Amino acid sequence: MNGTRKNRVDPWGDLHADPARGMFTGNRGCLVDESGRLVRHHKGSLWITCVLEYKNWSHPLDAPRTWTPLFFLDDAVALAAGHRPCGLCRRDAYLQYRNAVSMGSSPHADVRAADLNRSLHNERLNGGRGLVRASDRLMWSSPLEALPTGSVIVDAHHDLPALVTQDHLQTFRFGGWDQPVPRPTNTTVNVLTPPTSVTALHNGFVPRLHPTAIGVGA
Repeated sequence: MNGTRKNRVDPWGDLHADPARGMFTGNRGCLVDESGRLVRHHKGSLWITCVLEYKNWSHPLDAPRTWTPLFFLDDAVALAAGHRPCGLCRRDAYLQYRNAVSMGSSPHADVRAADLNRSLHNERLNGGRGLVRASDRLMWSSPLEALPTGSVIVDAHHDLPALVTQDHLQTFRFGGWDQPVPRPTNTTVNVLTPPTSVTALHNGFVPRLHPTAIGVGA
């Protein structure tokens, strides 16, 4: 995203012209200053993932005092970044995600959106400010065989994010997931996907994955 551009997305469907923009857009608040220059990593604790086109609505790419669109390859990338499905434009996905988290953590009551936001907020980053926050990113350890499809780990051999599928790993690239390699056994890995979202994946949330993910498309 170029912090100096002033064009508008109208409708959001024209974003498909650039495949590197991925399948989804997302919201983590206003990331630009009054001149449209990118100055912060996020603002606030509501981090959601939205469809690229919804009701022919338009939205500026870099306007001050409103949310700044981000772009995600697919649900696996968005979840790993600490986002959850939007309750408006992705209502069915949001309910599936919420119900799956509820099943794993609070089976006798539905988890509220505020609860999801709070949990994800606590699982994403150490405290801090600024534009570059990679060193503040929280990760956690898990046996690889315990992780469901759609989780994203750090591939220790390449130091790159990698998608976990049933039998394979695929490292991330901006145009799609790279060639699959066999999923190792008896291995403990660092996990990028927050525990709340892994709970959702374990309990029935089905992520929309890019066609390059093995088992999804050609």
